Amino acid sequence: MSKPWRGVLYAVLLLAAVYYLLPLYVMLSTSLKTMDEIRAGNLLSLPGAVSLDAWRKAWGTACTGIECSGLSGYFWNSVRMVIPAVLISTALGALNGYVLSKWRFRGSEWVFAMLLFGLYIPFQVLLLPMAQTLGWFGLARSMFGLVFVHVVCGIAGTTLFFRNFYVGIPDELIKAARLDGAGFWRIFIRIVLPMSLPILMVTLIWQFTQIWNDFLFGLVFSSGESQPITVGLNNLANTSTSVKEYNVNMAAALIAALPTIAVYVLAGKYFVRGLAAGAVKG
Repeated sequence: MSKPWRGVLYAVLLLAAVYYLLPLYVMLSTSLKTMDEIRAGNLLSLPGAVSLDAWRKAWGTACTGIECSGLSGYFWNSVRMVIPAVLISTALGALNGYVLSKWRFRGSEWVFAMLLFGLYIPFQVLLLPMAQTLGWFGLARSMFGLVFVHVVCGIAGTTLFFRNFYVGIPDELIKAARLDGAGFWRIFIRIVLPMSLPILMVTLIWQFTQIWNDFLFGLVFSSGESQPITVGLNNLANTSTSVKEYNVNMAAALIAALPTIAVYVLAGKYFVRGLAAGAVKG
């Protein structure tokens, strides 16, 4: 590519980056301003004096309905929900993908097709049958129930990721291990899993983002002390007060977004490498 065209490409990419980062800048700068400065200043102006009062209030004292204890409790609810849901759904997806790619059985293609069918069912359709299932299991409106919902709804996606990745592993490698006397679990743990780091990172990042940012399931299948951060953020933003505190709302939104931002900043390169290594192969 010639230098003039390369300069044009870089300029377009820079404009796109500014366009997509502008909302984040507005949120951050607004969260560091006082309300007087917000009323008197420009939306894009930098804070005259950095203030963390809005962050402290959003974390510990902002009202989210009848309670005024901030987002701290909701945040830790999401942490307790996300970790087991991500780990369990990823582990089941890896096992399913291994079976459906290297230990095929009669009807395995139909099983895989039915799992893929689950990817295209709108989550709203699942609300009523999932609520009945949680009621039968005694998990309704609990943290365990919310973890169960995310695991069940995540299995189709994680299975697709791992199955498409494992298809690229030579069958001869698995056959050689069988001839050496290795069984199902030994092959999976000692051979397949060590080769799965790229797709493992893709799946962990994908599942973490999907589950952390979920609002629908958190709203429907949790209550009280089990509600996640997205529900708390909605409650905070919609709580009626005499003064709309935009700096507190922006700080609260950033608190809710920080974990996913951190994950992509720290592990984003692994996500791209994993996709390039075969996560989207047919």
